[in-house]
Amino acid sequence: MDFDDIFVSGSDRTIGHLGLVAGCYDSLKISEIVDNLIPKNGQHKLTHGDALKGMVINGLGYIERRLYLFPGFFTDIAVERLFHQDVCETNFNDDVIGRTLDTIHAYGETELFNQIILPSLENEEFSIHLVNADTTNFSVYGEYDGESQSQEISITHGHPKDGRWDLKRFSLGMATNQYGIPLMLQTFSGNESDKKALLEIINKVRMNLNTGEKVIHVADAAFYTEDNIQTLGLHTFWVSRVPMTISEAIVLRNTSELFIPCKDERYSWFTAKSEYAGIPQNWTVFHSNEQQKKKEPDFEKRILIEFEKTKKSLKHLCSQRFACEPDAKMVAEEWIQNHPKVIFSSFTIDQVRERLEKKRGRPKKDEQLVTKFIVNAEISLNQVLIEQERSILGRFILATNDLDLDPDTSLSYYKGQSQVEKGFRFLKDKTFRVSDVFLKNIGRIQALAMVMVLCLYVYAVAEYRLRKGLREANETIPDQTGKPTQKPTMRWIFFLFRRVKEISLRIEGMIVTKVLNLNDILIKIIRFLGPHCEKYYSL
Repeated sequence: MDFDDIFVSGSDRTIGHLGLVAGCYDSLKISEIVDNLIPKNGQHKLTHGDALKGMVINGLGYIERRLYLFPGFFTDIAVERLFHQDVCETNFNDDVIGRTLDTIHAYGETELFNQIILPSLENEEFSIHLVNADTTNFSVYGEYDGESQSQEISITHGHPKDGRWDLKRFSLGMATNQYGIPLMLQTFSGNESDKKALLEIINKVRMNLNTGEKVIHVADAAFYTEDNIQTLGLHTFWVSRVPMTISEAIVLRNTSELFIPCKDERYSWFTAKSEYAGIPQNWTVFHSNEQQKKKEPDFEKRILIEFEKTKKSLKHLCSQRFACEPDAKMVAEEWIQNHPKVIFSSFTIDQVRERLEKKRGRPKKDEQLVTKFIVNAEISLNQVLIEQERSILGRFILATNDLDLDPDTSLSYYKGQSQVEKGFRFLKDKTFRVSDVFLKNIGRIQALAMVMVLCLYVYAVAEYRLRKGLREANETIPDQTGKPTQKPTMRWIFFLFRRVKEISLRIEGMIVTKVLNLNDILIKIIRFLGPHCEKYYSL
């Protein structure tokens, strides 16, 4: 029999890793939660839960299409398999997606996301003892109307974290647990203060978390203000970097006390007590050898640049004329005090005879002259001070109001801040392509921000579950270099599934659908991710 006789035209469709995304989405019961909270009231076939599932699948599709150019994504995707049999790609049109974004915004992005993650928090699938909070911003193009009734933010100029001062932006605040799983999101105006935003994020997470465990909130130096610390008080625990604008911190950073090696050999520490903002705290000065080495080249360049500027200033000083020697000496002493990084390598006060009025040529024999005094000096670098500054290059201060935390634990908790930073890198990744949003309605931009974080939530939960399953079963899969690993990234897993397809065949008058290109490694991954994923690959 000719192959063309059994192959059903147009039946070659991609499943790839999208079955994993759909399965994880289903296991979290996101569609059920969304449809219960915001049921559809129009004639379109898709529920808001289905439309949101489509957006998450699109957002984690990793192809060169922006999330808002949504409808064309499903052209060659196995839509019936990923949804249900009465759904086709034409159902995912601009009107349906727009209505869903509008409905999400009307309900409230933060509130809806809180309801979505609540079951995972209640069944304690993943423990939460650390909450990492941070903010970032997204540049946007064009003009935006403000017709949304529940509009809370403004698209405006602010401090750009991508360097695009020419563009307006909105800010996104997010909190994750120690595994990088998002716990809360909040959109802010493009010029919102990080200080206020971080406090709001921490307070909202506090209200949502209902756990008997001690929870420690971790934030960068933008959080550390008197108002924020006093607002949280004694019973909300936190770890934060101390900004070097605080005089107490400057003094402590310059300490000459002996530093103690950390468990991580790259760091050492010295600790002190503080009552900043009226809250008892431990302040620990850490020294990082790696940070010092990284900063030394720029430090050397800065010293040379400052030295050249100082020499020009000295030249100006030496060109001045003084009426008496004490005046010249006094000004010279003030000058050297204002330039502590240099010392006088030679210094004299010299006399000069000058005309009363400036004229060209040599003075005549009987012409009256006056005596003036000038500074004649040369400078060199103050090596003692330079070495002192060099020694503190790798120093930073961490503060915590949990007085039971030892320095090593405080450091490890703060380094966990990379989890939320990793989440922001995920959202801004060019393969995700959601930073180039071009939506005229501010409410839809806010709703799209929620969809972005929901994509990260599904991705992070899937990664957590797979790693946990591999670890508990003492199993591995090969990484990018072929070596066994129990900590694969989902990006690598998604790549492994790139050739998985479904085809439909006509066999003895019946249409039979089969899944192609599954191997033992892929089957192992699917089974570790559970029945909700297995069904999409017909296992």
